[in-house]
Amino acid sequence: MTQKIDWSELFFSSTGRVRQTPFLIALAVLVGLFMIYDSAITGAPRVLTGWVVYPALLFCAACVLSKRLHDRGRSGWWAAVILIAFMMVWPRPDNFLDFVGALVLLWAAIDLGAMPGERGANRYGRSMRFASPIEQN
Repeated sequence: MTQKIDWSELFFSSTGRVRQTPFLIALAVLVGLFMIYDSAITGAPRVLTGWVVYPALLFCAACVLSKRLHDRGRSGWWAAVILIAFMMVWPRPDNFLDFVGALVLLWAAIDLGAMPGERGANRYGRSMRFASPIEQN
């Protein structure tokens, strides 16, 4: 039996843990929203609305990344490194330092997207995926 995902908590709370599949779905939604906003809004409206939209999207991304980092047994503060790397390469890398950002994103993709979370409980909470039936109650 697996735990249901509270999507609002996933996007707006940095505590707890999240498994790979909901993490990847949430990440795809956030990157999609970044892409839609960047392609749909241009000029003066982008300058005005960007002060609200970008921080909101980055906050949601920090929450999602923190939960996945917690599932891997790492501090959620590593999300700051990943988000800085994302901002360095978005929408395309332009210089050598952007290459460093791309390497950080490659590490994050492998570590957070492909590797399983820690089994059982860790200091950030329980993992319902590997919990025994007794632990789930």
